[in-house]
Amino acid sequence: MRHTRSLRPRAALVAALIAAAAVASGCGSAASDGTGKQAAHPHARGSSASGRAPDSPPASSTRPSGTPTGPPSPALPDSVTRQKLSWSRCPEPNAAQGTDAGSPSPLPGGTRWECAELKVPLDYDEPKGRTLGIAMIRATERKGGGKRIGSLLFNFGGPGGSGVATLPAFARDYEKLRGRYDLVSFDPRGVGRSEGVRCLSDKKLDGYFAADWTPDTDSEQRRLFDRQENFADGCEKRAGTLLPHLTTENTARDMDVMRQVLGDEKLHYFGISYGTELGGVYAHLYPRKVGRAVFDAVVDPRSTPVAGSLSQSGGFQLALDNFLKVCAARGEDCPVGEDPDEGKQRITDLLAELDAEPMPTDSGRKLTESLAEGGIAQALYAKDTWQLLSRGLQEALVDGDGSTLLLLADALNGRNQDGTYSTLQSSLTAISCADNRQRYGAREIKSELPGFTEASPVFGPMSAWGLSSCHDWPVRGQWTSPPVGATGADPILLVGTTGDPATPYGGTRAMKKELGEGVGVEVTYRGEGHGAYDSDNTCVRRAVDGYLLRGKVPEDGTNCR
Repeated sequence: MRHTRSLRPRAALVAALIAAAAVASGCGSAASDGTGKQAAHPHARGSSASGRAPDSPPASSTRPSGTPTGPPSPALPDSVTRQKLSWSRCPEPNAAQGTDAGSPSPLPGGTRWECAELKVPLDYDEPKGRTLGIAMIRATERKGGGKRIGSLLFNFGGPGGSGVATLPAFARDYEKLRGRYDLVSFDPRGVGRSEGVRCLSDKKLDGYFAADWTPDTDSEQRRLFDRQENFADGCEKRAGTLLPHLTTENTARDMDVMRQVLGDEKLHYFGISYGTELGGVYAHLYPRKVGRAVFDAVVDPRSTPVAGSLSQSGGFQLALDNFLKVCAARGEDCPVGEDPDEGKQRITDLLAELDAEPMPTDSGRKLTESLAEGGIAQALYAKDTWQLLSRGLQEALVDGDGSTLLLLADALNGRNQDGTYSTLQSSLTAISCADNRQRYGAREIKSELPGFTEASPVFGPMSAWGLSSCHDWPVRGQWTSPPVGATGADPILLVGTTGDPATPYGGTRAMKKELGEGVGVEVTYRGEGHGAYDSDNTCVRRAVDGYLLRGKVPEDGTNCR
């Protein structure tokens, strides 16, 4: 099982979880102070060439390194690059996007969100063939903020997160940026309303996420791989013709179509988590089309699935250790004890007990080991939800009640309150397996298990077995690691957080190196959580806003506390 690389849970989601947990425990409402923010969570060398169309990538960059070689993709027809979008009032998010997000609320001044569908080629090697509809959302520029710069395109990560559902939930944080930009986001191909991938029924997904993902016997191991084969079969039956085209490279090409259709000379971009990988691939393909760009919660582009999952296991363990230190300082109020090491052991023991016997919840469903691990991980995406982790551990360890941890696990897995699922985790698998060429069987995973367990006794074993997610996948992956070299691109701000669980801090420096000399500008937030801009840190906000709004590049190596 892998955690998504995405931004923190939405404020609305945090408030809903707190309220639901309070009701479940019979307590009074634990009202949010209005600062909680979170969303969904698991994973070289451009050059210029003369004689190409103005909006085409360089011929040498039409296929990223590590992919099959071949002729450059044909030029896109005017029907794609000059299409007119029909913006209209947005419908409520559907189950595929995540209905718990709620309807987009009007912005300050009464501006309403607008939605449209963009047509892009399903296969960029056949640009006049079948098209794919990409769901988009925008909030137009706020008057009085200064001269309009253009559109600012957001990707909130995953891969598999719905930008159409997420952008309105974070709109308050970006209101200052709306002074000079239209704020725009989208459901990437294979996500949400953009032909979102569904591999299993909702009922079968309940069983899939609750299953045993840390096999202790040969029979449990066989059942694990049988589940992965059934999942892959379901994806092929429901979305077979789509699966080969759900690559990050194709989504980057979709973003360049957006740039052209939105009327921008360059792409102004804000990518979070996996969105930084997507942004890096775009910069590799179109280095001269990169405008003002910010990468927050930066992915290490050099990572293989093993290296990325291992690093993420250590990142979540670091976040858990930091939580345990803060919890222990509360003394008797800490549900796992006053010693952080003791707390870590109690959590490890809890997971082992759940492996043997799942715990009841107020919903009638059982909290299993895998759901508990996912719930703990979800609470670590931001300090705002540490209180929920304390409550969930208190209920589980003292009362034998898994209700709050199950609510957190459902948020991680994209389970809506009505029992339906968004496409989040199915899309994540489909996109990851279309990207990554590596496939892992039992022998490879067992050889990696000791290193994963050493990195994290809590998260390591499940992360290791999660490497099986592309087992028996019907499509061959495109690359071994994403190419992001973008020599000649305008400066890209790289914002890394030292306590980030999902995209550990080391990825920031790795991305800087891979982008090429003079491209990446590093900004470090010495704090907790996944994503720095939405942490309300004044220093980070000043650096990012200064670049996006005024073109002021901060000093490389800026430190924010």
